[in-house]
Amino acid sequence: MKEMLWHKHNWPENVPKTLDYPEEPLYKLLDKAAEESGDKTHTIFYTERSFAHVHESANRIANFLHSKGIKKGDRVALFLPNLPHYPPIFFGILKAGAVAVTCNPRYKAPELQHQFKDSGAKMVFCIDHNELTPTCYEAVKGTDVKHVIVCSSKPWLPKFKAIIGGLLGKIPKSPYYEEGITFHYDDIMANYPPDPPKVKIKPKDDLALILYTGGTTGVPKGAMLTHYNLYANVLQYSEWIWLDPDEGGPAVPVDIGNEVYIGALPWYHSFGLTLTMIASVLHQSKLICIGDPRSGKPPFSDLLAAIQKYKVTLLHAVPAMYAALAYHPNVAKYDLSSIKACGAGAAALAPATANVFEEVTGATLFEGYGLTETSPLASADPSNKRQRKFGSVGFPMPDTIIKIVDVDTGKKTMETGEDGEVAIHGPQVMKGYWNKPKETAAVMQTIDRKRYFLSGDIGHFDKEGYLVITDRKKDMINVSGLKAWPAEIEEILTEHPKIQLAAVIGVPREDDPGNETVKAYVVLVPGQTATEEEIMTWAKTRMTAYKRPKAVEFRDSLPQSAVGKVLRRVLRDEELAKIGEKWEPSVS
Repeated sequence: MKEMLWHKHNWPENVPKTLDYPEEPLYKLLDKAAEESGDKTHTIFYTERSFAHVHESANRIANFLHSKGIKKGDRVALFLPNLPHYPPIFFGILKAGAVAVTCNPRYKAPELQHQFKDSGAKMVFCIDHNELTPTCYEAVKGTDVKHVIVCSSKPWLPKFKAIIGGLLGKIPKSPYYEEGITFHYDDIMANYPPDPPKVKIKPKDDLALILYTGGTTGVPKGAMLTHYNLYANVLQYSEWIWLDPDEGGPAVPVDIGNEVYIGALPWYHSFGLTLTMIASVLHQSKLICIGDPRSGKPPFSDLLAAIQKYKVTLLHAVPAMYAALAYHPNVAKYDLSSIKACGAGAAALAPATANVFEEVTGATLFEGYGLTETSPLASADPSNKRQRKFGSVGFPMPDTIIKIVDVDTGKKTMETGEDGEVAIHGPQVMKGYWNKPKETAAVMQTIDRKRYFLSGDIGHFDKEGYLVITDRKKDMINVSGLKAWPAEIEEILTEHPKIQLAAVIGVPREDDPGNETVKAYVVLVPGQTATEEEIMTWAKTRMTAYKRPKAVEFRDSLPQSAVGKVLRRVLRDEELAKIGEKWEPSVS
């Protein structure tokens, strides 16, 4: 790789500019971990499971899938929180030659059904739960899903806790199981030997994962990530992390076999999946399963307790979570000194938040940038306090080239310091969008005979080669690091029999301007009346919490272009004008 601007100034001295990427299936990471660290603990969820146990479980799942007719390229969905079932299921799907489809466990049935239909999933693993299991059964209706595998948390609990929980009804359990389509995870473990089928994988061509994202248009699309994409990205991340010891001396890399990761971010999302779950396998390290990071009184207390109890060393989270931990009323009661390094992403990190978090932990917090389409990591600040630069997202990963191109055509490269659209080339860039060739063509651009992904984000490089993200192209709403897409929310709102037209924007939160809440503007069907509370209550049955409008404004009409397109930017600028000059009006 030729020397780029970002290599010339503060590029971390221990990080190579280019890497060797094995062309082997992603599940080989688990095979290697089981071979080299089989007796070591991998997952922790009340009880511990070794790498050998996770590996054997993945092989049993692959055998089961094969026996039920799952073939190479078939899609299998996961509708699960961060439970210890997740790693063996994920890798078991890959060992069967199938493609994992990760689903948000907070989705309502219509949202989940869309992913099942669009991906053509033939099977789904879901948690045994009084609400989520019935949601899954409802969502599979009218889809290609033939089997639902129910995963209970009871076998993972200590015996006493499992007995008491069962007696008191505290262990989640579905009120019913549909006959003919239901299998139980525990039965698979008991009845299927650990003999995975022999499937030939072409890592650069064959998909490992379809991960849904709104993209720049707001219409949910499945990003197709190959075995090679994910393998390359986790290696890039691994080579990037060099830590300054507390006692001084040269920087040290990740300590293979001795790190402790915590699953604070959901594994259905690329940030948590790649940089925590998969990375923990690459590094043959412990992985603490956190089903709900907000649990405890006050919220996040249980997460703090887990960090202290298990002496967590590596944490990845969104800025809102770092703020929740740093400013937690009881943070001083917890020993968080085991944390060595923390990665932040998905939203802008406030330097004040980073400083407070570092004061209470002693860790180094650095920011990264990426998208679902880039597996996700595209760039990151150096993982030390000397070279990182707050306000930037650092340098492109090894073997990654980022260009800033003009927003209109995507063909002209902008000068250093000039804003434009961020275009990304590298081994971690997705193959395309599932069954959407037009949408794929719209975001892929050939520049200097290389294939680039047009991110939809606006930014520039400063004179030292640090990437600065300055704005978002179009209308994505940032809800505490989660992406809410107006077009999807508007489509759901217009399913309400009283709503004729809807438009959705993001409104900056007064207490945290970097985050937004969803506001809906609604035009009712002539002759109908409705209240804000009525619409918001209805939305609870149709959308997960972060997508739901926190305010509804009724209007006789909405601003539109000459061709009838609703002008969200007009609504947004009107809203910002009401707020005052504390925030700048949108430019999109």
